[in-house]
Amino acid sequence: MPHLPQEIIIKLIASILLGGAIGLERELRSKSAGFRTMILICLGATMYTLFSQYLGHRTSPDRIASNIVVGIGFLGAGVIFRSNSSVTGITTAATIWLTAAVGVAIGIGWYSVAVAACLMILVVLVLFSFMDKAIDRVNQLREYKIAYPYEEHKQHKYEQLFKHYKLSIKTGSQSKVGNIITGTWLVAGNEKKHHAFIEQILKDATVTAFNF
Repeated sequence: MPHLPQEIIIKLIASILLGGAIGLERELRSKSAGFRTMILICLGATMYTLFSQYLGHRTSPDRIASNIVVGIGFLGAGVIFRSNSSVTGITTAATIWLTAAVGVAIGIGWYSVAVAACLMILVVLVLFSFMDKAIDRVNQLREYKIAYPYEEHKQHKYEQLFKHYKLSIKTGSQSKVGNIITGTWLVAGNEKKHHAFIEQILKDATVTAFNF
């Protein structure tokens, strides 16, 4: 068994530490790719980069490492989920992609770049999340589904109610079964305006079903 150089050991340990730092943030937020996953991604990217250097030093040392980008895309796609009007997991997918890049930087010996990138990733994930929440309060996107009895000349009353609360309709559709109309709207607006609209609908005795 060949002797394992100290430099390789340092790189493997560094990938565990930096990958673990990123993974810890994801784990604390209960994301699908957490502590162990990020460590394995960073460690794997480092190892494949090392293999590129040792196996491809006579031809093209970037051949194996370049395929990391392709392979990591499959992992990223696996954590993205779409549910009705919302898409979740995109941030985690992007984090997986960047964690692999940190592993590559460690593999080629760019420790300062790897550490700086790790810190930047954590800043974006931790500090910028507060900005994201603030933006969401100002412009929140919600889907409403309202069922109500048909009344002549009043089939657009809820669309008018959206405008009354200064909520912007992105998409909308309505269907009629028997005497019941069911409307589905994707609406954007201030969080407080959404709450006021919801309270108004909850008080509406004519509404037979309300999903929000």
